[in-house]
Amino acid sequence: MNLRLVRNAWSNLLGAAIPALVMLGTVPLVVEGLGEGGYGVYSLVTAIVGYFAVIDINVTAGSVKYIAEHNARKDDDRIFETISFGLATYAGIGLLGALGLFLGAAWLVGDLFSVPANMLSEATATLRLAALGFLAGQMQSYLNSVPQSLMRYDVSARLEAAFGTLVPLATVGVLLLGCGLFEVVLLRVVASTIHCVVLWRRIKALLPGMRWRWPGSSLRGALLGFSAYSFLSRFATISYAYADKLIIGALVGVTGLAYFTVAATLANRVLGLSFRLSGVFFPAASALAASGEYARLDRVYLKATRYVVFLNAAILVLVAVFAHQILGYWMNDAFARNGATVLTVMALSQFVDSLTSLPSLVNDGMGHPRVSGLFAVTRALAGLAIVYTGVAGWGIDGAAWGHLAASVVFTIIFLVYVHGRTVPTTLGNLLGQGYAPGLFGVAMVALAATAAEQLFDRGAWDFLFILGVTVLLLGVHGALFVVERDDRLLAWSRLKTGWSRWQAKGA
Repeated sequence: MNLRLVRNAWSNLLGAAIPALVMLGTVPLVVEGLGEGGYGVYSLVTAIVGYFAVIDINVTAGSVKYIAEHNARKDDDRIFETISFGLATYAGIGLLGALGLFLGAAWLVGDLFSVPANMLSEATATLRLAALGFLAGQMQSYLNSVPQSLMRYDVSARLEAAFGTLVPLATVGVLLLGCGLFEVVLLRVVASTIHCVVLWRRIKALLPGMRWRWPGSSLRGALLGFSAYSFLSRFATISYAYADKLIIGALVGVTGLAYFTVAATLANRVLGLSFRLSGVFFPAASALAASGEYARLDRVYLKATRYVVFLNAAILVLVAVFAHQILGYWMNDAFARNGATVLTVMALSQFVDSLTSLPSLVNDGMGHPRVSGLFAVTRALAGLAIVYTGVAGWGIDGAAWGHLAASVVFTIIFLVYVHGRTVPTTLGNLLGQGYAPGLFGVAMVALAATAAEQLFDRGAWDFLFILGVTVLLLGVHGALFVVERDDRLLAWSRLKTGWSRWQAKGA
């Protein structure tokens, strides 16, 4: 069975990396166009809509697992039944959430959160408009998972890159024309709807015999049973992504929320990119488990951990060590003063959380969503309590430290529990083959970069020089001590072949 893991992983990464770079590049323009208060309201509306997704029972997870298994067995009828059930479920979830958001908009922005009086009317109208986007977003989320379950991440990634690039650029254009928050959200609702239509056309091209088939009770039960526990993991993800912003919006206000959102978004977007590399393991693990290839899954899992952990650790160093300079040059001095600690701590928290990504995906692919689900909901509830305490006592910095504390405690517990039980490798193998090759060297580079930044950074050119040397040291360490010898030789061989072909064309 050819899983095409590397190609799918890179496609999935690029599908997120390109939009992330464009989004990060346009954030200063969006903040300038909306103002700090307006951007805070925009962040609040986005968080409210995002948190409403807790009603999503995560049938997507069950669909991906069973579509991957049915595809491995060439059972098209079961694939069609799974997709039909998923579409019907997400249409219902989208309609229910949209209705709740529309009817509750005035109460949410007027009574629950600290929205300035002069912005209440626009915030209410914007949230009601965003309610329509909730329906489109739910359908888009499910449709996007179908090509991925067929191991065609290239299809979903191309569309994600295209829409994820055009929408931020169009947002800046809308603001330059003199429009405001309402028009920005309208643009995103329309774009999400178009994205759904295009995705559906691509799915029909991948599955030319696709037709509506309602599944029997056994398949519905299997999908809902798997998804019930996966829903717990989704609840934790949504809580991590949105609940902190709701707490800050209620206790601190929209200006503080703007500072936190910019810093946290940068940390999450940059360090979250590696999850796109590892995300392909869920359908892959499901397919390998269905075929009984457990030894192969173990080998691929350890190698992927080795590379993904090093990549995330290297990114962490660049973001955390140079947090103040990044925010200062990217945004302005106010964001650097108020958000540098948030960026550093949230980057470290995101890195710690990333250590659970691959084992969680393999655990679910092996058919144990109950384990990851229960851990996830426990982490979410405890984490929210810690974050709330942090915000109440120390503002937005307290929110970041609360995230980090929860991440460290529950990541250690999860890794110790699943390895050797639901993930087919021991914790010793994970630490020795997955973590050790990369983390020690990265830690040394981080200490050197921190010392250099404190002692020698006196301006933009000093910053760029220290940053460049840090990147070079990380790259050398990765090439010599992290990349396995066979992979290094293969990469060198392909590089020489490409060079020879280029020279032949030039001649």
